[in-house]
Amino acid sequence: MQEDLQEVEYQPIPVRSLLVEMKDLSELMIDLAYSAVMFNDKDLAEEVMDMEERVDYLGYLLLMNASLAVRDKDDAEQIVSIMKTASAANKISDAAADIAGLVIHDIGIPGILWLAVSQAEEIVGRATLLGKSLLVGKTLEDVNLEEEIGSDIIAIQRKGTWTINPPESFQFQKGDRIISRGSSESVKKLQRLASGELEEIA
Repeated sequence: MQEDLQEVEYQPIPVRSLLVEMKDLSELMIDLAYSAVMFNDKDLAEEVMDMEERVDYLGYLLLMNASLAVRDKDDAEQIVSIMKTASAANKISDAAADIAGLVIHDIGIPGILWLAVSQAEEIVGRATLLGKSLLVGKTLEDVNLEEEIGSDIIAIQRKGTWTINPPESFQFQKGDRIISRGSSESVKKLQRLASGELEEIA
């Protein structure tokens, strides 16, 4: 699903910032797409599709800003490298969307592929933070989830905006949608913490 180029309004955003976000999103999409397949989770698959649209949008903005930055031959050579990298990130996001599409369209996957995905040492999970959770109001540094339960927070969505690889100073709020990576046990424990079912982390 690609957004119409005519609908993208130019914004003066540094090319580096656009490229970094494209890279981060495309990497995250692979984790989410495989998890969507593993758990047959259509909501997770839809999130991958939304991210693909975001990557497409960022790609258009990058093209606009990169084109305006070209002043001479040296600039042009640098822009070519940047655009090749952006194109690679876009292909990764397209591939992740293809994987997610298997879930959305109920196509299913061969048993041998499902077995390979299900036996992965790490999986990606999703949790929504409820108001009664002890995580609300705490920062990532306060709770240190990676060390305490072995769950690495790789992205948080708040009011439609994604924070990729959130900093230690990031403070949880009610309604945050958390994407984590870890063992099946650690992912499930984080989900219980987010729901308020667990009253302590350790």
